[in-house]
Amino acid sequence: MWTYDRRLQFPVKIACPNANTAKIIITQFGGPDGELAASQRYLSQRYSMPFREVAGVLTDIGTEELAHMEMICAIVHQLTRNLSIEQIKDAGFDTYFVDHTAGLWPQAASGTPFSATVFQSKGDAITDLTEDMAAEQKARTTYDNILRLVDDPDVREPIKFLRAREIVHFQRFGEAMRIVTDKLDSKNVYAFNPEFDRMKTSD
Repeated sequence: MWTYDRRLQFPVKIACPNANTAKIIITQFGGPDGELAASQRYLSQRYSMPFREVAGVLTDIGTEELAHMEMICAIVHQLTRNLSIEQIKDAGFDTYFVDHTAGLWPQAASGTPFSATVFQSKGDAITDLTEDMAAEQKARTTYDNILRLVDDPDVREPIKFLRAREIVHFQRFGEAMRIVTDKLDSKNVYAFNPEFDRMKTSD
């Protein structure tokens, strides 16, 4: 499925730790529109996708989302390493610290733990791709919000890179949707589930 290059997709080098910023950015690890959810969404959906080229898009983007999760974890780690207990308390990071120290654990900025209920794998090509396009826009909005809140250029640059990739993914899923609808239109069908149904013809 993939090969692993032992470097981040975009460099993360943060000079100034900041637990307040980490509390915001961790949402893109374990939040409802974060990279963990995205990777699991696309890598789950690929198995029921009836068209190989679209399954390939899901695989490509799903594995890239794992690389994005790695970047987010690197950002949060660098923002929280070497903090004093006073800095942890002052930032309100003590409630996270007491459970996880400075380890990485998937949660939203609200503190809500990661849950698979934030994404869907429906087994219908059009339904799944519609969810995927919406997911990329929700992630883009989250990155927009992070950029509104964070001033540190060491943090902003990798976040801007991740935001740009959400836009590319949205475009790729749009292209995948066109492939699926063209294939269905060419056969005069409105639905195709290879596991349970034959091609169903429209009236």
